[in-house]
Amino acid sequence: QVQLVESGGGLVEAGGSLTLSCVASGTRLLLDYMAWYRQAPGKQPELVASRAPGDVTNYADAVKGRFAISRGNAKNTVTLQMNTLKVEDTGVYYCTTKFMGRNYWGQGTQVTVSS
Repeated sequence: QVQLVESGGGLVEAGGSLTLSCVASGTRLLLDYMAWYRQAPGKQPELVASRAPGDVTNYADAVKGRFAISRGNAKNTVTLQMNTLKVEDTGVYYCTTKFMGRNYWGQGTQVTVSS
């Protein structure tokens, strides 16, 4: 059983920055795939950024050039650096990973960008 805990959300003005962190526990194995999704009010969840084996990264078009996903210093941690935030970046951000054929999700952290 893998547990994911996100942190770092909050309220920020448009143009500002936030850094989200996700810590995975419950396994000693390296989690090759970790990703961030977000869900805006009234919308379906969408992929924001992912990091796959070989450190291959993928970003939603809406965040390319502004967000960066990277492995944290500790094992099975991932961060999402979010710069030049826009009002439309508002939502609940979820960390997810795949392990032994299952998808695991954190509880989410709220990001609110004010105009």
